[in-house]
Amino acid sequence: MSTVNLKATGANIKRMMINGGLSVNDLQKILGFNTKNAIYKWRRGETMPSIDNLVILADVFNCKLDDIVIVDK
Repeated sequence: MSTVNLKATGANIKRMMINGGLSVNDLQKILGFNTKNAIYKWRRGETMPSIDNLVILADVFNCKLDDIVIVDK
């Protein structure tokens, strides 16, 4: 059964942010969040972005959802 690798997905989001020149503050503004906590939790692999936020991230990073989420098979 396939499972989402939270740690690898978080590391991937962090890498994509760095490569895209985006800070946590930038993503907070883009996503309309009041705090940065969720973004930090994603980057640490503690939680996953909601599907709505994944769609926005894919647009921001100019990629597909599959490029963000790391799945272990």
